[in-house]
Amino acid sequence: MRVLIVNTSEQIGGAAVAANRLMEALRAAGVTAEMAVMHKQSDKPYVIQVGSRLRRKWAFLSERLGIWISNRFSRKYLFKVSTASAGLSVTSLPAFQEADIIHLNWVNQGMLSLKEIDRILHCGKPVVWTMHDMWECTAICHHAYQCRRFETQCQHCPYLRVPGTNDLSVRVFRKKQQLLQDAKVHFVAVSSWLQQKAMQSRLLSGLPVSVIPNTLSMKDFTMYPAAESRKICHLPSDKKIILFGAARIDDPIKGFPLFLKSLDRLVSVHPELASQIHLVLFGHMKQSEWFRKITVPYTYMGSVNSTDRLSRLYASADVLVSASYYETFGQTLIEAQACGCLPVSFGNSGQSGIIRHLENGYLADYLSEESLAEGIWWAFTEGAAIPKASLREYVKQKYDIAVVASAYQELYTNLMRIR
Repeated sequence: MRVLIVNTSEQIGGAAVAANRLMEALRAAGVTAEMAVMHKQSDKPYVIQVGSRLRRKWAFLSERLGIWISNRFSRKYLFKVSTASAGLSVTSLPAFQEADIIHLNWVNQGMLSLKEIDRILHCGKPVVWTMHDMWECTAICHHAYQCRRFETQCQHCPYLRVPGTNDLSVRVFRKKQQLLQDAKVHFVAVSSWLQQKAMQSRLLSGLPVSVIPNTLSMKDFTMYPAAESRKICHLPSDKKIILFGAARIDDPIKGFPLFLKSLDRLVSVHPELASQIHLVLFGHMKQSEWFRKITVPYTYMGSVNSTDRLSRLYASADVLVSASYYETFGQTLIEAQACGCLPVSFGNSGQSGIIRHLENGYLADYLSEESLAEGIWWAFTEGAAIPKASLREYVKQKYDIAVVASAYQELYTNLMRIR
């Protein structure tokens, strides 16, 4: 079996990490798996960079320019939407022609155009498409938030400066609808919540959508002793440590302001914690003024790219908090559990498939700072009795590389059988 995995980046971003881990797991299982990318970060010979440097830059800039112009020169939501108006040629690659299975992942920001996607979906080969956000089931947005127009037809898009009945979302929706009309493609959602959204979508109506979660390397994420990890990370040994992290902490979707309010609420209800807690932040912070709004002692670690360093941070913490408005999956939640750290999060989206309330974490009421504070308190008290080893075992059984790779192999085999 030969599989070609397609993703915009090889290593940068959650989808890239998941696709890369899957590729390596498939290769370890004896599958000839290769990866076609727009942005290559390694020297692996089985990772193929598509297009010339000039062509890659043009594909990216051309799409963004089109969105900018269509949105009346507003940059406000420039990277919240994608139109796939420009892209690179994957179907011309020898690796594509030799592959038995084509596996699409996150292919936006100049990787694939709608025309190229159309060619792939009608090439005669089995196509698997893993959804890492909602773009496949909406016209142009990656997260629909409270908007439900994708269930009937996208229009009056809230991401557009001048929404209407014939706005950019309408035009892209029609193009997607046409290319998906008789497409032979099997979609995979990384969570049950995302599967539900896909099945509610007008675009994906009648198309198969399975659930296979993202994977985690148990070798990369280790359960270290807490005291040792705090010493290595230069964190206080006598405090209750709350961890909060993301690729970009102050991305509005991550809910950082709401999280800070929940901390204030926690201290107001339990004033004794004011001298007992210490906040640790990791990830990029674009708006540094947010630091001035933190009312508890904290340490900012910056962006952390080493999985060993991340393991040390998770091992150091008493609780990892996610205040995201939406998570299609929730990668940091399983990373934390693999290192023996309890997660607290809202239960409105992908997080609900990872956290079993009061068993391996806490699911707070959606957007409730009071409930989020209660979850942190639970982690300090009742949750502290949950064995760390049981958290890790849960991740191993459900998200280990071998488990996820096996699920994909079974899907590939079934698709080839009914081809």
